[in-house]
Amino acid sequence: MPDFWRDSGYHLLRQEPETGRLAVTDAFLTAYLRRPELRPVEESCAAETALHERLLANPREAVSEARLAALADPDARENYQIALAFRDRLVRAGTVEAAYARIFAGPEGAAPVRVPVPPLFLDQLAHVIARALLEGCEDGLRARAAELLFREQQVTINDGHIMAADAETVEMYATTGGFGDLGRLVVEAQTPLRRVDLEVIDEANAAIYWTRDQRHDLVLNLNFAGAGLDALCRVLEAWVRRFHEVEVSLQPVQEIRDEKWAWHLGLDAEGSRLLNDLYNGVEVGEARLARLLSLFRLDFRDPGVMRPELAGRPVYLALCMSESGRLKLKPQNLLVNLPLARPA
Repeated sequence: MPDFWRDSGYHLLRQEPETGRLAVTDAFLTAYLRRPELRPVEESCAAETALHERLLANPREAVSEARLAALADPDARENYQIALAFRDRLVRAGTVEAAYARIFAGPEGAAPVRVPVPPLFLDQLAHVIARALLEGCEDGLRARAAELLFREQQVTINDGHIMAADAETVEMYATTGGFGDLGRLVVEAQTPLRRVDLEVIDEANAAIYWTRDQRHDLVLNLNFAGAGLDALCRVLEAWVRRFHEVEVSLQPVQEIRDEKWAWHLGLDAEGSRLLNDLYNGVEVGEARLARLLSLFRLDFRDPGVMRPELAGRPVYLALCMSESGRLKLKPQNLLVNLPLARPA
């Protein structure tokens, strides 16, 4: 199996020998400094250029407020404030997994601290963690399903088939026909573009993923009892294992018929709201139910890791799309909302 997701930064990290978690390295920190938001441009002042050079030489170097205040461009100052605060989170945590978890739950299970972290940075952390989950995996279908952890999807339902395509890719083809700036010019000139149909990945052709892993142009079928939804379940099980060090079994279900329904969580914002309303007996209406893509049942292999009052009870999950057909998974919900007896 070839290397994949080189843009995740996985190759810049090293695994801790005992835990296997991703230790933060200088090379990984430097990659953030090379982002276009921080790279000096021709108009950058001398202080900005000097700061960037110093950080490239030592990405952990402390930067005072006075040094930031010396930057002439207010946008550059703001970009550095955000990036350095995020860098400090990574350095303090020591591992990518710990940094990601603490953004939502704080150290040692403390209440979340509302410090701005750009959604882009959250997705990047989820990206590299997902890459670690798939190390040694030879199933391209599972790798495609793992993209849901960090890339928004556009969902269409045709003839009962639930198809998830990468939202950014769909938008690119919608605006440029996949031909970049040339395609955009053609669109603006109102000239018809060649129709481009994205290919559906399944068990039969899953090997094609490894040659186009960064193109994000494969469509995932999320039908009940299908291979695509099963692949997503296996990815989410691995995600829980990575953070909580517990084994769970996750399976799709067609409905919740449980008089002792005790715990649930949404895998996205829409899913959370829907399950909360269903649990509380609120009428949700056909339009909202139509946006429900799947229900799941999660069981802990060892009930002893759960809160005593919930031990042995299943956890129900929901996956929903928005009114516009967008699906934005929130894998962090599996970090902070599971009924564990101890925090992650």
